[in-house]
Amino acid sequence: MIDVGTALKRGIAELRDANVPSYTLAAELLLLHVLGRDRAWLYAHPEEVIPGLDAHRFLSLILRRAEGEPTQYITGKQEFWGLEFEVTPDVLIPRPETEHVIEVALDRLAVREIRAGRKRTLTGDGLRIIDVGTGSGCIAIALAKELPGARIIATDISSAALAVARRNAARHSFADRVQFVQCNLLRNAAFSHFKTPVVGAQHAAPLKGKVSASKSSRSGPFDLIVSNPPYVGRNEKETLMREVRDHEPEVALYGGEEGYELYTDLIAQAARSQMRGGLLVLELGHNSLPAVKPLLDSPDWINVGVTKDLGGIDRVIAAERT
Repeated sequence: MIDVGTALKRGIAELRDANVPSYTLAAELLLLHVLGRDRAWLYAHPEEVIPGLDAHRFLSLILRRAEGEPTQYITGKQEFWGLEFEVTPDVLIPRPETEHVIEVALDRLAVREIRAGRKRTLTGDGLRIIDVGTGSGCIAIALAKELPGARIIATDISSAALAVARRNAARHSFADRVQFVQCNLLRNAAFSHFKTPVVGAQHAAPLKGKVSASKSSRSGPFDLIVSNPPYVGRNEKETLMREVRDHEPEVALYGGEEGYELYTDLIAQAARSQMRGGLLVLELGHNSLPAVKPLLDSPDWINVGVTKDLGGIDRVIAAERT
C-alpha cells in the first residue's frame, strides 16, 4: 500500500537520481495522468491510498521517464496555445517557443488589415493559409482557433503525423476547416483539397452554384504561409538531450547536415505560392538566422523582420511577398 504523498516523493527521487530535467514536474504529471486528478487534488490529499494497480502503473511510468522517454509521449498529450494536443512518437512535441510563430503571424496579419483600411478586428474572413510540416497540427489548429473565417491547409511528408494532426483537429472541432495534405513542403498543396472551393482574392464572397475546375483546383496564392520546419543539424545529434535524440522523429527533427538546408526550397516555393502582399512566417533554429536571412534578401520579399524568443534567441523570421 502506498499513499499519494509517498508515491510522489518516490517518483521525484527516482527521476532526480536519473538526472531527468524538471523531475518534480515530470513526477507530478505522471501521477496525475495515472490518477486522473488535478494538481490541487494531488497536494490536498497526500494521505489518500493509491490502489495497487495504479501504484504499479505509476512506478512503471516513472521507470520509462527515468530511461529517457519524454513525459509527453508517456502521457500522450501536450498543451499548446491553451489547447491540449495528442502527441505520439510520430510527431514532434510542441514547444512553447513555437507559439511565437502564431503571435508573429497574427500581428503581421493585423498590420496588413490596418494598412489596407479594413476593420481592426481580425476574423480571418477569406484568408487562405498553409501550415507546412504540420506535425501534430498545433500551428494550423491554433490559427483556426484565432481566425474563424480562414481556410487552412496543413501539409506533412509523414502520413503517420497527419493521422495525429487529423485527430487533433477533430478533437477541437476544426476538422471541417483544416484540410490535411501529404506532400513534401509546398509541392502538390492545391486548393482542390478544400471541401468547398475557395476563389479570388482575400475577402471574396462565397460563390453560388458551380465553380469551374480551373478556379477550384489551382494552387495558391496563399495569404499566409507558416512553418516550423526541421532545423536541427545532423552534426548536432550527439549534443542533443537524449529525450530528443532517441525519441522524437528524425524526419521532423533534422533539416540536413547543418540544419538549415530545407529553408532554401521552402522559401523558393513560398515565393511561387503566395499572393502579392502575402506573408511568410518561419520558425528558426538557434543558429539558423545567418543562413536563412540572406534567402529573403531578394526582390521577392520586403519587410523582413526577426523576433526573439524569451531566451533571447532569434526564433521567428517573417517577410512579405512583393
